[in-house]
Amino acid sequence: MTEEGKVKALIKETLKKYGILNAAKAGTDEAKAAVGWYTMPTPRGVKGIPDFIGHYYGRFFSIEAKAPGKEPSGFQLLQNDTIKQTGGAAFIVDGEHSLNAFKRWVERR
Repeated sequence: MTEEGKVKALIKETLKKYGILNAAKAGTDEAKAAVGWYTMPTPRGVKGIPDFIGHYYGRFFSIEAKAPGKEPSGFQLLQNDTIKQTGGAAFIVDGEHSLNAFKRWVERR
């Protein structure tokens, strides 16, 4: 697994912990207790679209996963800023430390 793949696995584990399930599980028994969903847009989609998009109690969020120490591209930063400017929550995560900002956001809801 790549370093970015490890970060994505950590993000998925965290999302599940907070009851934010993969949208593909809609309609299942597991989804009945969900308080949010996420999806991962297909690779090589629109430049800068985050790796994870979803909602938690109706609040839109995005997460861009990066390998530890890697910087987001200009397009990724542009999308991240646009999401924030229009009322969404946007995060760039490259490991456990930066994932804490997302956890704090969830816990404030």
